[in-house]
Amino acid sequence: MDNPPWPKGKKIVHLDLKGAPPKVDYLYQLMECFSRLGVDGLLLEYEDMFPYEGDLQHLRATAQPPYSPDEILSMQKVAKSKGMEVIPLVQTFGHMEFVLKHRSMWSLREVSNCVGTLNPCKEEGLKLVTAMLRQVVELHPGLKTLHIGADEVYMLGEGELSKEWLASPGRSVEQLFLTHVASVVKFIKEAWPHITVVMWDDMMRGMSLDTLKASGIVGLVQPMLWDYSPDLDVEKTVSLLDKYRAAGMQDLWAASSFKGSTRVDTNVPSTQRHVDNHLQWLKVARSAPAGLNFVGIALTGWQRYDHLSVLCELLPVALPSLAACLQTLLLGQFSPEAQKQVTTLLQVSSVEATSMGSAIGDVRLFPGRRLAESIVEVESLLCVEDVESFEKHMYVRGWFSPHHRSRRMVNPLIAAQIQSQASTYLAQLQEMVDVVREEMRILYPDSTVQEWIEEHVTPVMVPLQRILDQITECSVELVPS
Repeated sequence: MDNPPWPKGKKIVHLDLKGAPPKVDYLYQLMECFSRLGVDGLLLEYEDMFPYEGDLQHLRATAQPPYSPDEILSMQKVAKSKGMEVIPLVQTFGHMEFVLKHRSMWSLREVSNCVGTLNPCKEEGLKLVTAMLRQVVELHPGLKTLHIGADEVYMLGEGELSKEWLASPGRSVEQLFLTHVASVVKFIKEAWPHITVVMWDDMMRGMSLDTLKASGIVGLVQPMLWDYSPDLDVEKTVSLLDKYRAAGMQDLWAASSFKGSTRVDTNVPSTQRHVDNHLQWLKVARSAPAGLNFVGIALTGWQRYDHLSVLCELLPVALPSLAACLQTLLLGQFSPEAQKQVTTLLQVSSVEATSMGSAIGDVRLFPGRRLAESIVEVESLLCVEDVESFEKHMYVRGWFSPHHRSRRMVNPLIAAQIQSQASTYLAQLQEMVDVVREEMRILYPDSTVQEWIEEHVTPVMVPLQRILDQITECSVELVPS
């Protein structure tokens, strides 16, 4: 077979809940959809949507309530009924912004101005992480696999305590990283020997074979190699796989992306871009060294680049991308057959969200479709240059510049043109936004609705309204009533 499918192993979907957390009923609809698409599990990155209790209660989200313990248990029950394993992801080193942003936790930062990285030299830091892990594991009865994050540990080794630790002969930043990870992994293995531990691999990529062998985590943790690029370097990735295998880490995971990895503020994903990423991963799998076991692949769907960044594409508008990526893995190629499977499974006319067509009849096959359609529609208007940058419109630049405004001088005929155009754009936008708001409220908390509109629509509508108000004021003074 020229294009074999993804090797035997789990295909799991990553749900990033640190932004736009779906309402529970919508999560259930998504799980039903994922099951039909061939998904074997969910990688749930709760962040502050987990209902931490006791000394950790302050870690809970405040923009909207976190999921309740009953809801967390119910999610797992529904997933299990669909044949899907639930794998919680708890950050334990880097990307701990949702923890370290709190004033009471500032002292646990590696350096004061880096909100994401935990100080590995403070015992209180390890106690915090283990307390978080304990609460998460206890609310996931029968848990088999746990992801401990550990990616992008920025500024590691820059803190005063770390510098003291590194001052001893023979110590390196790599060993500082591995020492903390080993402590976390050993805690998990002692508390729950049956749990498989997974971690992101990026902090280990530059390590030598000898460093990896002596890391103290070989055989205790499975690396998850992530690369979301449509131009993923196959040869380099295979070489990295071989290094991990030679170090004794023969069980590992891949991580691709179906959304949330184009730009920090992307609104509608390109299905082809994400399919290309999966086609590259298929090439990696076909060239993987003997003796290596792909436990599975996680299709990541980032909702924010980190806890403090803006929202990426919402889940509904990314479902065609997810379906196309899964079919590509299942069939080994993005063939006409794969595309037909997607259009049939989701009842769309195209695998690209921008041209998927309007729903006719049953929309349950594509949960959130009406919201996806309304987002695509408003995005198409927001991207019109004259709307997006009305200040640069020829009439505005030529006849209503800051100079004209300061002197309250305007050509009445052209003022009428500007007024008409600005009013039309505002009315169109308002009508579309009302639809988006209505549909989004069904699936997401009000805080997400507000954030999305403030992020994508307000920056366009406010300048339009300002120009309309200013030119109306000027016109009143120049045209007889």
